[in-house]
Order: sequence, then C-alpha cells, then structure tokens
Amino acid sequence: MLQMTPSRLQMLLGHEAGSRALQSVKAIMVGGEALPSKLLAALQAINGPRIYNMYGPTETTVWSAVQELTHAQEINIGRPIANTQIYIMNANGELQPVGVPGELCIAGEGLARGYWKREELTAEKFVNNPFAGGKAGHERMYRTGDLARWMPDGNIEYLGRMDHQVKIRGYRIELGEIESQLLQVESVREAVIMARADETDQKQLVAYYVASQELGAGELRHELGQELPSYMMPSYFIWLEQMPLTPNGKIDRKSLPAPEGNLHSGADYVEPRTAPERALVAVWQSVLGVPTVGMLDNFFDLGGDSIKAIQIVSRAFQVGYKLDMKDLFRYPIVATLAPHMHEVSRMADQGEVSGETALLPIQHEFFAQEQVDVHHFN
Repeated sequence: MLQMTPSRLQMLLGHEAGSRALQSVKAIMVGGEALPSKLLAALQAINGPRIYNMYGPTETTVWSAVQELTHAQEINIGRPIANTQIYIMNANGELQPVGVPGELCIAGEGLARGYWKREELTAEKFVNNPFAGGKAGHERMYRTGDLARWMPDGNIEYLGRMDHQVKIRGYRIELGEIESQLLQVESVREAVIMARADETDQKQLVAYYVASQELGAGELRHELGQELPSYMMPSYFIWLEQMPLTPNGKIDRKSLPAPEGNLHSGADYVEPRTAPERALVAVWQSVLGVPTVGMLDNFFDLGGDSIKAIQIVSRAFQVGYKLDMKDLFRYPIVATLAPHMHEVSRMADQGEVSGETALLPIQHEFFAQEQVDVHHFN
C-alpha cells in the first residue's frame, strides 16, 4: 500500500522507474489535496493497484471519508469511514437535501479536543452536534469550512473552500491579501485574484485588474514582490477595461476570462548560448510547460514551486547535469543559475541483484555461538 499526495504521485509518475515501481503496489491512497482528473487517468492506466481518494482535515485525525476510484469516471470524496458522521449544513445550521451545497461538518470519535490555547477558535469550529441523538462520541462536530453536497448515490462531492482561501504549492493563501497589495499599485483601480486550473490541472493564481492602461507583468511582479512572498505571486495578469458585474452590482467572478497563451515572466528574451544554458532552458520548458524560456526568465514567475524544483533537479541529472535545489532557489534566473550546474558522468542503471552470497564475519560469529533455539532469531 502506498499513501501520497497528488503532487508527490505526479513526481513519481514523471520518472520511468517510479512508474514501473507503482505496478507492484496493491493499493494507492491519495489525499491531502484535490485529485486532478489527469492524474487519476494516469494511475488507472497502470492497470494494477486499487486507487482510493481520501478526505479529512487534521482536526478529525486526517481521514474522515473515502472513495475507491479504481474504475471511476468522476472524482468525489466518497462516504464517511467507520465511527464518523458527516453533515452538509446551511448557514442556519439545517441539514441540506441531496444535491444542495452547504458546509461540510464532521462528528465522531476522531475529533480533536480543539486548538491548543485558542479557546475562541475552538468554540467557533468545534460546536455542539444537534443531530447526535445521544450517541456517545458524537456530541460535538467540526465545521470544516469546506463546501460540499450529497450526491444521489450517497457519495459526497467536494466543491472547494467556502471562503477565499486557497491552497497552492502547499501554502494556504488568502486571496484578499493579494488583492489589497495589487490595489496599492499606482493606476490600478480594481483587482480580483482567482485560483484557476491550467492545462495540467495545476492551480495558478490569476490577477484581474482595471487600470487606465495595461501594465507589464514584470512591472506588476516587481511591485508586488516588495510586499508579498514568491508563493503569493500571481502567475497571470489580465488587464480589463471594467469588471463584469452581476445584476445586483457585484463583481461576477464566473464571467472573468480564462488566461490565454502561456506564462511569461515579463523579461526580455535572451537566447541561451552554451551547452549548460541550452540544457537548463530545455529542462525548464519541459517541467514548467512553457514553450519559450530565455536567459532572463525567473523560475517563480513562470509558475515554479518546490515540487517543480525537485523535478527540474531530477530532469537535469537525467540529461547529464548536477544541480542543487538550494541553488535553484538562490539563483532563480536562468543566467545566474546556469554557472552552478556541473556536468556529471552517466551511470549505468543497476538492475536487481540475486543469488547466493557468502556470510559476513559478524554472521559467522553469530552462528559460532551455538545458541539454543536459533530459529527464534528469524
């Protein structure tokens, strides 16, 4: 059995040896992040292990629901596990009927006691369970803040977070913080930040802004970079003459256009010249899914993160270059990173070794002791 997040499984599938290794696994349990449909299809194509989608927050001892997806066409989080009860509730604390979204709440013996020395947050999230019916261990329930709905077949469909917090590249991000900083940029009048899936089903931050004229992506990244960490930097910047509105005058987020084209850091294009530079550019293009990478492009501006950094280091080694991940974070621009790559000699792939081997000296000493019931040491 193998238990991993989708991001780690994606890394494993990206390596030939990893794909072969998964063929001998009997069961793969995926959780911790939303499972992309393309990753599920890749796992199903292995045609060996059974695939399970796991759901549950830390506050309920991690796992609360499970669904087998070995032959499934649609992805959901399944049904509650043993000793667990799940409720879908509206804002008034009433149970939602089948098909109607609401907040996912969890009761059962797996609930934590609360948050350490955070009484107010504990009281807000861990509340009395009005549906317990006297059942021991179910007196309280945890409000997850997740949006979900019951399906007609009894499974639960996860719809995302109720607030504007999103999880990207392993970080929980408050979209409102980025919007506030973008509004500090001169000439930006309105700003909306959304998390949208790209062609690889990876979430990317998209910034929509209204200004008197279109601003360069490089300029906006420079302004935001003075206040925001790299993981909160939008991958796309889309200029609008005005925000689309709903009939009641609110911004219509569903009508905001999807990003067109590929990621671009905003830097001027400079062609690679040396062999290491060309190799590095090719690796970046492959891992980041960007057709054109120049010497002045920044790893993070092109959607790079810690997971893709590991993939770049691995892919660079496959093409004959050693690259330390700390250097990638220290020198995220191609021109400054290339000098820190070192050519390595190719090593032959070592296959499985089998057959008889001679005993080691310490093994000879063990058998020489003439222990009683030697089989007890097996």
